[in-house]
Amino acid sequence: MEITVGKTAGFCIGVKRAVEGCLNLAQEQQNVYCLGEIVHNQEVIKELKEYGVNFINDLKEAGGITVIRAHGVPKKIYEIAEKNGIQLKDFTCPNVLKIHKIAEKYANQGFYIFLCGSKKHPENLGTLSHCGKYVSIIENEDEDVLEAIEAFEKSKIKKLLLISQTTYSVEKFAVVEEIVKNEITKDVYLVVNNTICKATELRQMETEIMAKEMDYMIIIGGKNSSNTRKLYDISSRNCTNSVCVENVKELDLEEIKKYNKIGIMAGASTPQKSIDDVIYAIKENM
Repeated sequence: MEITVGKTAGFCIGVKRAVEGCLNLAQEQQNVYCLGEIVHNQEVIKELKEYGVNFINDLKEAGGITVIRAHGVPKKIYEIAEKNGIQLKDFTCPNVLKIHKIAEKYANQGFYIFLCGSKKHPENLGTLSHCGKYVSIIENEDEDVLEAIEAFEKSKIKKLLLISQTTYSVEKFAVVEEIVKNEITKDVYLVVNNTICKATELRQMETEIMAKEMDYMIIIGGKNSSNTRKLYDISSRNCTNSVCVENVKELDLEEIKKYNKIGIMAGASTPQKSIDDVIYAIKENM
């Protein structure tokens, strides 16, 4: 049996910065709070809780220094914190902050904004607060695009910005861009800024290449992780025998024995330990 692990598997720079920063903070002092899950991975959340980090869903619950997670937060959170004297430690991913600046810049110039990504994802909820009044979120590359274009046309605005959640599908973004270009009128000034982060793009590309070559693909990551789900979707399209697991306990080791070439890829919020545990279990069961 041959095991291949993706070179881009595991923590991206933004996630690593946030997790390590939160961990260091918890080791230095007591009463550390984190607004929402720092990343979408229960293994990481469990470890940080063991170090005393308190996870809250409302800033009113904060009883000490409060961490802003990698996904970022809406602008009003900073205003509430300042008003109530809550000290924040901001670990928003630099790539997310870059999108906030782009959105705000074009919103101030009177652009209508199309934001590709999940409608309920915390990253997009933060970005939305920088987009102004005229914005549509495009989650799916079919009906959502046409609805967004209809809303844009009703606004009578002639300037349009197309941006994306950092972990959106590269494939889907290309489809959305093509539809938008084909559907809008020639008098519209369109600006396309592909804000999918490079780490996400490389990870998706590597997953596709690996899946085509493997007999069995294992995607490791949190069940509510957007980028992990996209990796699984890509893998499934290119390798019939693809599974998505959060940790080693969910592996079917007997099933894996049937295959010769095993590929392992992991989402951006998956810790190295989760990857190592899977590799170890497979090797022990060979």
